[in-house]
Amino acid sequence: MHGTAPIQTQKNRKSARAFWMKQLHTWHWVSSAISLIGLLLFAFTGITLNHAADVEGAPRTVEKSATLPANLLRQVAADDAPDAKKPLPAPVAAWVENSIGQSGAGIAEWSADEVYLALPRPGGDGWVAIDRHSGAVTSEATSRGWISYLNDLHKGRNAGTAWTWFIDIFAVACFLFALTGLLLLQLHAKKRPSTWPLVAAGLAIPAILAILFIH
Repeated sequence: MHGTAPIQTQKNRKSARAFWMKQLHTWHWVSSAISLIGLLLFAFTGITLNHAADVEGAPRTVEKSATLPANLLRQVAADDAPDAKKPLPAPVAAWVENSIGQSGAGIAEWSADEVYLALPRPGGDGWVAIDRHSGAVTSEATSRGWISYLNDLHKGRNAGTAWTWFIDIFAVACFLFALTGLLLLQLHAKKRPSTWPLVAAGLAIPAILAILFIH
C-alpha cells in the first residue's frame, strides 16, 4: 500500500504538467492567431516610422468651395450667443457631406463670424469653414498617402474610439502571446541549453544600445 502512494503522486504530477502544458499551448496559439495580423502591421509600420522622412510621399491637398442654401444658413446664422463648441445641425452636416465630400460630424468651433469644423484623420487632415453671414463654405482635404495612413494607425492618431479599443485588445493578446511563450520556454529549457542565453541577449542588446547611444 505504501509503495503505491509515490507512484500515484508521480502520476498526479505528470497529469498536472500535461494539463498546464495543454493550457499554455492553447493560450499561446490562440493569442498568436489573434495578434498575428496586428503584429505584422505594427512591425511593418515600426520600420516605416523609423524611416518616415524617406518613405512618406508628398501631401496632396484638395480645396473646395460652395454656398450654403438659405434654409440651412438660417440654422448657422450669426447671433449674439457667445462662442461655443458644438456639432453642426444634422441637416447642415448632411449637406456638407453630400456637397463638399467631407464628413460633417464632429465638434465645431462657433464664433461670431464663422463655424469651423476640424477634420483630422489617419494619413491626412481636413477642415470645413462656414461663413455665418454669407453662407460661403470653404474646405480643404489633405492626404499624405497610405504609408502615412498606416503610420497614424500605428500611433492611434485620429483613428477613433473603435481603433483605440482594438489597440488595447491587441496589446493584451501580444502580452499573453509573449507570457505563454516565456512559460513554454521555461518548460522546454532543459532540452534547449541556448534558451536563456538568447532570452538574456534579447534583454541585454536594447539595454546596452540605450545606455551607450541614447542620450
